[in-house]
Amino acid sequence: MTSAPLAARLSEVAGPLFFPVTAYGPDGTVDLGVFRAHVRAGIDAGAAAVFACCGTGEFHALTREEFRLVVTAAVEETAGQVPVVAGAGYGTALAVQYARTAEEAGADGLLALPPYLVVAGQEGLLNHYAALAAATGLETIVYQRDNAVFTPETVVALARTPGIIGLKDGYGDLDLMQRIVSAVRTQLPGDAFLYFNGLPTAELTGLAYRGIGVTLYSSAVFAFAPDIALAFHRALAAGDDALVNGLLDHFYRPLVELRAKGHGYAVSLVKAGVRLQGLDVGEVRTPLTEPPAAHVKDLIEIIASGRTLLAERASEGEQGTGERA
Repeated sequence: MTSAPLAARLSEVAGPLFFPVTAYGPDGTVDLGVFRAHVRAGIDAGAAAVFACCGTGEFHALTREEFRLVVTAAVEETAGQVPVVAGAGYGTALAVQYARTAEEAGADGLLALPPYLVVAGQEGLLNHYAALAAATGLETIVYQRDNAVFTPETVVALARTPGIIGLKDGYGDLDLMQRIVSAVRTQLPGDAFLYFNGLPTAELTGLAYRGIGVTLYSSAVFAFAPDIALAFHRALAAGDDALVNGLLDHFYRPLVELRAKGHGYAVSLVKAGVRLQGLDVGEVRTPLTEPPAAHVKDLIEIIASGRTLLAERASEGEQGTGERA
């Protein structure tokens, strides 16, 4: 584990944020060997950080002992090359227990998932995340989505809370996000509070979020098609509109439309994609269900379409080089 603060490391990342799936064996138990291979492949492909046991990693389905084992495996496999952030959720008492387990396992930070089931007011939410941040020495990113949606004033208060370094937005209200960014910038000038686009298939809204200054994003696609995810990330950063729009039109939009066809596809479709690449990470745990064969076939075609576009772009580049020579 590096001594550099998580906020500083994440503010300098030059690649996608990797949210690995949790691997299960044929008997349904956690398969740490396959999980390690999945994490290693992501690091070798260029992941900027590993977010273990979060939404894509089925945090909701793991016991605390399984959580400890998986986070420990992620930390050991990364060996300090990139930061490891672990999920922590449920009510305050349980979230604190998971946070402390993540700290004991060597994680560099926490992604604070929404509280379980209850719909709380802004004061209650603030108290919840402040208690979670105070429970460990780990820096914490708060995940805005579902029953945890904040006013700009609450985010300013979160940004003032020791240990809370950023906000991951999975809600998708750009008007709200612009007001949040503006409020923090105005009331805490010079503060290095971080923002993340945390929508499922965040690349689809990457251009819009970049317009309000949010450049960090989670990439579920990186888990099963790192070549496509990296190409998009580089094109977006370089202002290569032709490649960005091509991938949006022929890969990301079709993928999002397929994802909308099934409940829980933000996880199960990703896991199916990882299996398609040759790594048997098992199926999702209940209550999630696997996509039917027809949707897996659609996913195969969508991945192929994205890679065809990248191959065509590479061919054009080679031709251009030859002509200049």
